[in-house]
Amino acid sequence: MITIHGTDAPAGYEAVGLDAAAPDVLGPHAPEWSAAKAIEWGPAPYRTRFRACWDRDALHVRFDAEDSAPWHTMSRRDDHIWEEEVVELFLDADGSGLHYAELEISPANVVCDLDVVTPWPHLKSLTAWDWDGLISAVHPWRESGSGPDGWTAVARLPWTGLRSLYPGPGQVALPPASGGTWQFNVFRIKRPGGLSNPSEGVVYAAWSKPAGPSFHDPAAFRPLTFR
Repeated sequence: MITIHGTDAPAGYEAVGLDAAAPDVLGPHAPEWSAAKAIEWGPAPYRTRFRACWDRDALHVRFDAEDSAPWHTMSRRDDHIWEEEVVELFLDADGSGLHYAELEISPANVVCDLDVVTPWPHLKSLTAWDWDGLISAVHPWRESGSGPDGWTAVARLPWTGLRSLYPGPGQVALPPASGGTWQFNVFRIKRPGGLSNPSEGVVYAAWSKPAGPSFHDPAAFRPLTFR
């Protein structure tokens, strides 16, 4: 496991290939996760761990989020899920930094998928894009004794769902070739104030820390290599 402390910059991440295609979203106890490498970041008690593996049909991702009091509200904030509590994946398949897919999952399995167009600060989120075939699930967990509580978010992200973002022949291999490299980053937003005061003391925790105030910093992306 790679643990990130403070501003340490990771070199990258390797997603392990599966021998056979998984037809559905992988649950927390699926044996396929046993070979997936883990990266971990963030301050206790909001530490987050990420894993990924892939097959010929899809990328499978998993976030394990320590969280003594996860929450989600069915209010106007659902129009901007990033204003809630979420885990996030940024995935730049062609490595250009010009646009990338963004996936957000809340503790209640409310999902937002965006095509983000840069550069910052003229960033645009194209909400009309849809990651076709995406399946996700959230599983709460409770540790025995004095261990932390939390939730696990898992998702199956079909390669076919990215074709509309990379339509040109030869521009991006879908599915990726073994040894191929994309760019990515992963994040966690925790709002300790809860439903009553969600903007107070917000924790913005990125695995690879951006240089400025925004997560949308392609310079913070790191290689995602498919093995």
